[in-house]
Parts: sequence; structure tokens; C-alpha cells
Amino acid sequence: MTPSAPITIRTATPDDAAACLAIYAPYVRDTVISFEYEPPTADEFRARVRAVLPHKPWLVAEVDGRTAGYAYATTFRARVAYQWTAEVAVYVDPARHRRGVGRGLYSALIDRLRALGYRTLVAGISLPNPQSVGFHEALGFRRTAHFPAVGYKFGAWQDTGFWVLDLGPGCAPAPPRPHADS
Repeated sequence: MTPSAPITIRTATPDDAAACLAIYAPYVRDTVISFEYEPPTADEFRARVRAVLPHKPWLVAEVDGRTAGYAYATTFRARVAYQWTAEVAVYVDPARHRRGVGRGLYSALIDRLRALGYRTLVAGISLPNPQSVGFHEALGFRRTAHFPAVGYKFGAWQDTGFWVLDLGPGCAPAPPRPHADS
């Protein structure tokens, strides 16, 4: 087996939207990993990246100069008491699965969110999905909820679970800093 090519992780820009969308679209079209029915347009996806970046990280992993995956954080819930919690997601090109791309992205994302002052991270997983469950649990996430039949896709009701990562005590009650400040 040949050694894996080095993975470069950096903050995304709106110019990364097309490459990220190319990774995301098959998850929408072919799986229940995403509950969207149709992939967003390139402009819609670019707007998503732009909406996240001022407040929270959106990271891209590159291998051999090509986008291999991305991870980002969004607002978990709108009420002010939730401001120390972020929802996280990661998508990796299937050709790059099990090569450290997802782990590298999530590790970098977790480090940035901790540095910004977040206390808790939440990951939603469509169930069943043993690969994603194992991945999240290997990174320290623990299962906290299972919602049966909350989404309908591909002619069947789909379950969702939530996994939580406790970033630990020490978060001051000051609001988390915006990603743009980091």
C-alpha cells in the first residue's frame, strides 16, 4: 500500500462552493444522509458558504490540490441560551473515505470551535448509518437522541439521531467569538 498524500486543511472561501457542491450533490441525490431532495444550485451553495463564514468555520481539505472534503459549523438553535452550542457536519469525497480526511477536518473544526468559545457540538446523523456513527463516536461524540420517522425520502420514513461532543468546562460565559475574528 502506498502512503497517503498529505492533507491540507484551510478555511473555505465562496470560490470553494462548486467543489464542495460536487462532493455534496451525490449525498443528496443517492442517499438519505442529507434530507434535501434536490442538490442546491452553485449559487445557493455559495450563499451557504458566505452565510457561515462570518460566524463559524467552514473548512476544506485538499489532497493533491483537489478538494477531498469539507466540514462546517452552523447555529444549533436560535435562542440566546444555545449560543455556546454549534451543529457540525462533514462531507468527504467517497474516493477519499477512510484516509484521514474526515478525521482531519473534524479535528481542525473542533479545535477552532473550542478556541472560539464553544462548549458543545451537535451532529445529526440519518439512521441507520454505522459508518458515520462509528466515526463520530471514535472522535468522542456520544449518542443523545434518536428520533424515529422524522424525515421522508425515497418513499420511506427515515430516522435521525443526535450525537453530542462536550468540549469541556472552562468556557467563560462570554459569547463565542465570530469566526471572522479568528
